[in-house]
Amino acid sequence: MKSLSPLYLFFLLLINCGNPESFDVLIQNARILDGSGAEAFSGDIGIRADTIAAIGDLAGAKADMVIDAEGDVASPGFIDIHTHLDPILELSDCESHIRQGVTTALGGPDGRSPWPYASYLDSLEAIGIGMNVGYLLGHNTVRRNVMGLDNRAPTGEELAEMQAQVRQAMEEGAFGISTGLKYLPGAFSKVDEVIALSREAAAYGGIYTSHLREEGLGLIDAVQEAIEISAGADIPVILTHHKVVGKPMWGQSSRTLALVDSARTAGLDIKIDQYPYNASYTGISILIPAWARAGGNEAFRERIANPVLRDSIKDGIVFNIINDRGGDDLSRVQFAKVSWMPQLEGQTLADWCAIKGMEPSIENGAELVIEAQLNGGASCVFFAMDEGDVIQIMKHPQTMIASDGRLVAPGMGHPHPRWYGTFPRVLGEYVREKQVLPLAEAVHKMTGLPALAMGLSDRGLLKAGMKADLVIFDPETIADKATFEEPHQYPEGIYYVFINGKAAVKEGAFQEIKAGKILRKTSPRK
Repeated sequence: MKSLSPLYLFFLLLINCGNPESFDVLIQNARILDGSGAEAFSGDIGIRADTIAAIGDLAGAKADMVIDAEGDVASPGFIDIHTHLDPILELSDCESHIRQGVTTALGGPDGRSPWPYASYLDSLEAIGIGMNVGYLLGHNTVRRNVMGLDNRAPTGEELAEMQAQVRQAMEEGAFGISTGLKYLPGAFSKVDEVIALSREAAAYGGIYTSHLREEGLGLIDAVQEAIEISAGADIPVILTHHKVVGKPMWGQSSRTLALVDSARTAGLDIKIDQYPYNASYTGISILIPAWARAGGNEAFRERIANPVLRDSIKDGIVFNIINDRGGDDLSRVQFAKVSWMPQLEGQTLADWCAIKGMEPSIENGAELVIEAQLNGGASCVFFAMDEGDVIQIMKHPQTMIASDGRLVAPGMGHPHPRWYGTFPRVLGEYVREKQVLPLAEAVHKMTGLPALAMGLSDRGLLKAGMKADLVIFDPETIADKATFEEPHQYPEGIYYVFINGKAAVKEGAFQEIKAGKILRKTSPRK
């Protein structure tokens, strides 16, 4: 190679000095956490269009938008790997998630997803969305499509039809399959059915996420079942919103995490996601035995009208209030969304007993659960978890942070505070205040790790060539403000959120720009 003369090099230097590097956005003086788990370093970030163009010392560079981070943290945008996106057609700006720093969300969890798949994604593209979204295919959705709410195994023809629907969704861009084995009709499925369907997702490089069959007394068996599915279908598994429910099981996270470690040692890809709260959110029907709800609400009414069956149903509800989600205390069950009696929202089962002039006994609570279900059901917050388990699960190296939250806007019912505060809560409460996690590790659990789990090669890390999804936040002030009493509150301490290079939050203010993209997994069948 011919060497360049000193004079020629001098002229090159003059040319470069006369043409400083130019970007659309320049973030200066940032404390950069790149999402890999590595410690922070000081530097600048240059963005062109939707891509990170450069990271380092960009002194002298010019840009249309220049932000002096003044030492605040710049990290990849947070990836919520368990999101209930159901209201997205109504709340397409995704404000409640974006203001937490979330730039990408994975929908279709717990066995429930849109169908038909491709046309739904097309409809989202048509209206525009605030953040990037991808979807899983729900096992419960597929089973209901083919078998309704029947409590039985599928015929060979029905199984083949379900497998065909899984293949169709995977070819249309699904990231994998989710199950809700505690919910209907998934509760009626056996492990061989789930493995057969999961193999179809695995053939396209998909993942399997599971609301386990049990999260209380049957938790250990349920974790073992998920591991069996991973081995049988040759598929990565995520124990989603992993938790330990009910006083009799508190402390058993040590056993579930040991099972995860053993499975990984054996070569299986098992991960976890978790929200940072000691209370869950789901329908009040979770307190009712699954067999009692087979066939839907009309079948449930018929069983309740039968005195013998009614007694059995009530006994099952009493058992679940004592040992499972009820936490052995009616005040631990708080109504969140009650279409037939909105004044109950924010009140507890114990409060409802008082309103009706009843003693707050477990048996009376069971009667009210039946009444609620006959009225159409209700969504509730269940305070039945122990903080020690929450912390132990959070610290596991394979645990990702995920909200299990639903898109929401102020005034919409009485939601779980995780819908507004999951990611800031980890960074404020569990990093800064309780020092459960180092900051770099917490950010990794929100960015690089879920990107790896989803197979996203262009998001989740801050480096040149990646998509420009970023968050700028103050680690000394970031905090969730939503509480169980007053949930409709946005977090503090997040100043900028960039999605595909566009500022969706600017100087702390939300921008209605809809910069999100529909993400489709495109792996060919193996």
